[in-house]
Amino acid sequence: MQTAYNIVPIGIVHNKDDDVRVEVYPQYEKALLGIEQFSHILVLYWFDENDTPEGRSILQVHPCSNPKNPLTGVFATHSPRRPNLIALTKCRIVAIDGTSITVDRIDAYDGSPVIDIKSYFPEEEAASDYRFPEWDRNKEG
Repeated sequence: MQTAYNIVPIGIVHNKDDDVRVEVYPQYEKALLGIEQFSHILVLYWFDENDTPEGRSILQVHPCSNPKNPLTGVFATHSPRRPNLIALTKCRIVAIDGTSITVDRIDAYDGSPVIDIKSYFPEEEAASDYRFPEWDRNKEG
């Protein structure tokens, strides 16, 4: 059974030159209580510039936009082409001023709608416990 969900932006990404921050809308300020205790956050945002019926229908891509990489399902990639355009990125907190969280970097475009923020707890497993496809190890192709 298919069900639609309503996602409401809670803020906006600012990503121009040296201004890299997540601005939370004032009505969500209380949700930031305690965030200063963390060094990193997970920012979920919407790939709004890719939100087209055609883009949502693409289910397979060449990872890293490299045709030398094998055709792969979007659920096995970080492609912005996908049925639901939810993006996730880990950011180091540089400063917090009210509802503005300055971060070290973010891979979102300026103006991208933020749909959630989560505190980041690093995993305890060693990197050797993970498996990656060969194309991820050699992103140059």
